[in-house]
Order: sequence, then C-alpha cells, then structure tokens
Amino acid sequence: MRLSGIIRDHLDSLLHPSARRDLMTRARHRAFIGPRLLGGLAALASLPLYLAVRGAPQEVEVMVFAWLIAPILVSYYLSRTGQYERAHILSSTALAAVVMAVCLNTGGISSFAAIWLVAVPLDAALSASRRAVAIAVALALGCALGLVMIDAFGALPMSQIPASYSSLFEALGIATATIYASALAFSAESLGRMSRKLLMVEEERYRLLAHNISDVISRHSRNGAIRFISPAAEALLGTPAALLLEHGLFDRVHVADRPAYLTALSEAARSGDERSVEFRVRRDVARDSDHARTPSADFVWIEMRCRPIDATSRSLAGPDVDVVAVMRDVTERKLQEQALEMAHMEAERAGASKSRFLATMSHELRTPLNAIIGFSEMIVREKEMMIDAARRQEYAQLINDSGLHLLSVVNGILDMSKMESGNFEIVPELFAPRESLIGCCNLMVLKARENGIEIATRAPADLPQITGDPRAFKQMILNLLSNAIKFSERGGTVTVSAGVEGSRLLVRVVDSGVGIGAEDLKRIGDPFFQAGKTYQRRHEGTGLGLSIVKSLVAMHGGEMTVQSQIDVGTTVTVALPMVFTPPAEKPSNIATLAPQRAEPQDYQVKKRA
Repeated sequence: MRLSGIIRDHLDSLLHPSARRDLMTRARHRAFIGPRLLGGLAALASLPLYLAVRGAPQEVEVMVFAWLIAPILVSYYLSRTGQYERAHILSSTALAAVVMAVCLNTGGISSFAAIWLVAVPLDAALSASRRAVAIAVALALGCALGLVMIDAFGALPMSQIPASYSSLFEALGIATATIYASALAFSAESLGRMSRKLLMVEEERYRLLAHNISDVISRHSRNGAIRFISPAAEALLGTPAALLLEHGLFDRVHVADRPAYLTALSEAARSGDERSVEFRVRRDVARDSDHARTPSADFVWIEMRCRPIDATSRSLAGPDVDVVAVMRDVTERKLQEQALEMAHMEAERAGASKSRFLATMSHELRTPLNAIIGFSEMIVREKEMMIDAARRQEYAQLINDSGLHLLSVVNGILDMSKMESGNFEIVPELFAPRESLIGCCNLMVLKARENGIEIATRAPADLPQITGDPRAFKQMILNLLSNAIKFSERGGTVTVSAGVEGSRLLVRVVDSGVGIGAEDLKRIGDPFFQAGKTYQRRHEGTGLGLSIVKSLVAMHGGEMTVQSQIDVGTTVTVALPMVFTPPAEKPSNIATLAPQRAEPQDYQVKKRA
C-alpha cells in the first residue's frame, strides 16, 4: 500500500462520524486536520533540537511554538465534534492571536510577523463558510488596526529582536508567510479538483439512472412548461425528448385531461405537498404499411407523481418553485380496471337477470300448477260437488291446457340452457321454408283470433328451398309470431313475409303492438330480459322467446335485427344463409349470446342420411 493511502486511512479514522457519509465533507475535514497535525507534530519534534542549539527561548519564540502546537488542539476539537465552521473560526482566532502577540514584541505594525495577518482570511477561505471568512477578516483588520493605534500612541514595548537580526527575521517572515499562502493555494486547488471530480461522478451516476430507469423524470415550471425530461420519454411516447420540452408534452395530453394535469403541477408548487394525477398522452407508433413505416398515434395512460423542488415545508413553496415529476405507463392497469368494471357490470346484469328469471318463473310455473291442482281436486270430489259430465270435460280441458303451457315454459328453459351450454342439436336438411312458414301461421291463427289479431302471410310461391334445420326454423317463426300476437292490441295486425336477398333468406315479422323503447332495444335477445315497465306489466312471459330465436339464428350463421317504436309496432328481421355450413366444416366466429359466457362453444350437428 502506498504511503499516501496509509496516511489517508489514518486521517479517515480521526474524522467525526458525521463527516464520513459525504465524500466532499470527508475531503474538507481531511484537508483541515492533515496539515495541522503534521505541522504541529513537526514543531514538537523540532523543539528539543532547537532548544539544544538556541538555548533558553525568548518570549517571542515561545509564542511561535505555542501557535505551532495550537492546530493540534483545533484538529482534536474538529475530530470530536465535527463542527467544521467553528474549527476554522478557532484556527483563525489562534493564528490572529499569535501574530498579534509576536508583532507587539517585535515592532508592531512594522514587525516581520505583520504580513501573517494576510494569511488569516486566506486560511478561513477554505472553510467555504461566509461567516468564518467574515470573522477572519474582522480579526485580521482588527489586529492591524490595533497595532497601528498602539504604535501611534507609543505604547509598544521594546523589540526583543536585535537590530542585526531584523533583516533576517523580515526575510523569514515573508518566506514563511509565502510558503503558508502557497500551501493554502494548493489546498484550495486540491479541494476544487476533488469537488469537480465528485460532481462529475454524481452527474454520471444520475445520468445513468436517467438513461436506464423505465420511469420518466421531468422538471416543470408551475404553468406546466418542461425544463428537463429524461431520455426514457422517447421510449414511452415514441418521440425525441427534445420535442417534449417547454409545452411539447402538454400538446400531447388528451384535451379532456389537460385541466387535471395543470392543476396537479400548480397545486404541488403552491402547497409544497406531493400530488398524483392520471392522464392520457398521445404516443407515436410506427406501423408497417405497403412495405413502408408510416407514423400513427394512439393514447396511453400515464400516472404522474409530482412535488416541488427544494420545498421541505409549506413556507418554502412559492409561485416560482419548480416541480419535479415521475411518470410511468399505467395503461395495462387501466385496461385491467376497465375489464374488472365491465365484469362487475356483467355480474350485476347476470344477477338482475337471475332475479327477473326467478320472479317470472315463480309466476309462470305457479299459475298453471294452481290450475292443474285446483281443477284436479274438483274432479276427485265430483260426487261431493255433483259435477256433471260437461263440467268434468271442461275441467279436464283446462288441466290439459295448463299442462301444455307448463310444458312449453319448461321446454323453453331447457332449450335456452342447451343453447348456452352448446348441446343443442342442429340437424341440417333441405326443406321448403314457404310450407314451414304457412304451417306456423296456421298453427297460430286460433290464438290470434282469440286476441282479435289478424295474421297476414306474404310468401312467394317460387320461394326456393334452403338447407337448415326445419324444426329450428319452425321454432323461430312460432316464437316470433307468439311474441307479435302477445304484444299486439286487439284489432291489430301481424304480417309475416319472406324473400331472397342475395345468398340469404329474409323473414320479417311485423306487428302493430306496443313497441319497444330505445333504451331496451339494445338488450333485446338477452335471456330472461323483458323490455319496458309499461308493457311488461300487461303481458306475461319468460323473456326467452327472442333469446331462443337469436340463438337459433346465430347457430345457423344468420343474423337477427329488431326495429321498434313505442305505440307504433315492432319489426323483427331474420336473415339465414340459403345453404347452412356446419361449424365442423367452416369455423364460426359467432359467440354465444349468454352474457356470462366468455367463449363460444361448438354446437353438436347431426346430418341425416
């Protein structure tokens, strides 16, 4: 190990613990203690030799040796307390006192030692403390003024230096003062070099952090203008950091989020507290287009935490305080929050659908069951109640009608359950849709007449055959007709029409009923959903009719659209492909209509021989 390293290690062991945490502070303490210890120890080591050669020392010589030893005490004080400024003040005081004492005994202001008063403020300059320098200047000027005044009043004692040695002592005073001043200059240069080195090290450290950290660090004025932004902004926003300075970033903030962005910066500068805000920023994205990269843009969510610079308390924060901010991309989190919110809404809708389903089913099942139980009990007690054959026949018919109604409700629930689980069987075959359409209308004529509704059928005689499931087709038409008749007032009309448009068969069912509100129209087809409070109360049902139709249409690769207006009527249009292709041969992208299902299931398809 080099000698300088050994000396540095020993000096570091003498430093106060408070000076070891900062490199610059350690260097200043080391520069203060080292020369003073070495000088004091050298003076003590040379004292015996000087006494052997010189003999008994004079009063002036004792003062000089005392000053040479005083730095050891001052260094000890700094080592024990860590008070760097006070140590410099004590050192300046000791130096000024010794110079004053020597000058008083060697000729006053004209003494060889008077030049040492210049070294007092120079020595204090190394403290980097304005107060220590001011005190040292006051001491030097005070000593010089005191010597002048004492000399003017003739109060100086007789000089202890023989006249023959006066020139020698003057030369010695100038030489030693010059050497001391040179040492101070070298110390100042060394501290300056150390300061620049440490500054470069710190700058390099923070530069590495700014270049490699994924978060963006920026410095803003209170009005949002950027004074500095780290290079990470280029990777985040896809644009050079230089273009984001001043109001470059503000111009990219989404218009709706600009007030929140500026408010956070202003509040941080005004209050002195940390502020957090989330906003959207336009990001440039290069995309390939025709073998060339063209710029595009989208928005990312940014979370910004900002706080004032050098504002350690509210009293320090003012209108001119700059704000430092840390920004990070939180787009993924925002997307997850939106997905969670949508899932929550879906869960709420599913819960509402379940409640509606239970309320509807409790009525739909209880009504026919009450009829079945009531009329069957009456038949059991026919002798007691003296029921004749005609009345018994009527009760039996009512029981049969109620059972059929109950069966249709249960079948609807089962069909909907099969469709949602992907177990509903589609059996494609070639059939004539006109015959199925007319057959369904004939089946519903009786019900329509009971309600005072007229059914009109418009199907051309040359309507071509299609490939599909005829049973499912009839179920679609029957459900549409049943809904149209149920929600039409007495005296209304239900029109069923069919035609070919391109490669699709179009079937329209138009009624003049109560209609559907715009707010409910978008939810038509959801399982167990019944639209509109005003007309929901007047018409019973499970809310499964259009849901089953919509699912069957989707299973055939078709499309169902609904147009309606309150008190005017509703038009339901079903578009089916002329040739149905099973999912096993042609992948289908039609998702199940149940809101709680995330992925579509493949429906089972059977082909007839």
